[in-house]
Amino acid sequence: MEYVHLSIRREGAVAHLTLERPDVRNAFNAALIAELHGACEELGADPGVRAIVLRGAGKTFCGGADVSWMRASLDLSRDENVEDARAMSRMFRALDRVAKPVIGSIHGAALGGGAGLVACCDVAVASDETIFGFTETKLGIMPAVISPFVLAKIGHSHARALALTGERFDAARARAIGLVHETVPDRDALDAAVARILREVATAGPAGIAATKALFATVAESTYDDTLETTAQAIATQRTSAEGQDGLRAFLEKRAPAWAT
Repeated sequence: MEYVHLSIRREGAVAHLTLERPDVRNAFNAALIAELHGACEELGADPGVRAIVLRGAGKTFCGGADVSWMRASLDLSRDENVEDARAMSRMFRALDRVAKPVIGSIHGAALGGGAGLVACCDVAVASDETIFGFTETKLGIMPAVISPFVLAKIGHSHARALALTGERFDAARARAIGLVHETVPDRDALDAAVARILREVATAGPAGIAATKALFATVAESTYDDTLETTAQAIATQRTSAEGQDGLRAFLEKRAPAWAT
């Protein structure tokens, strides 16, 4: 797939995925949504990729929807709006379920759908100056397609308080509610924090990471009775896999496993 609104830079086993629309605060339009979806599928299927770092170029991570795109939506029929929303929802789902750890490096602002991207990151680090908001209700619309990912990340209580008011909030509150996992003073510190997280990822088994991410998604949508057999089968499969066997033996033998050497 050709990328115009994104860039993908490979650094060893890490794919640096950057939103490249800084002139409009990396806002969403139909093309960016399609490219993000395609990038998630491409990187998820690449065995050489161990982790994905998601960033925004320029002064802002992602300011939500592009004004021109929103203006064009005024002329769409209801059915066309449904298809537009479905495409965006599938993109968020692809990011949320990609079989690699996604580390979000968040700065400037993450508003509307931009905050939805943050909710889909497995680990999110934000600089202190970052402003967040589920601001759709300020426009008379709603944070609909991001709602499954936001609710899973911060829960009903915080989601309702923030989405119904549409208020903007700072990085400290984003950390307190679990939208981000760490805050740092500035953008330079962001890079150091991301590098530290990537070092941790490099010491974990890639198949184990992928299986864990998929399992957690299944368990989150199931009752305990549903998950009893699923979890038992999952751990048995991973324990008896080549990666699981090597990892356990490496621990007992006090050596590095194959994926960390």
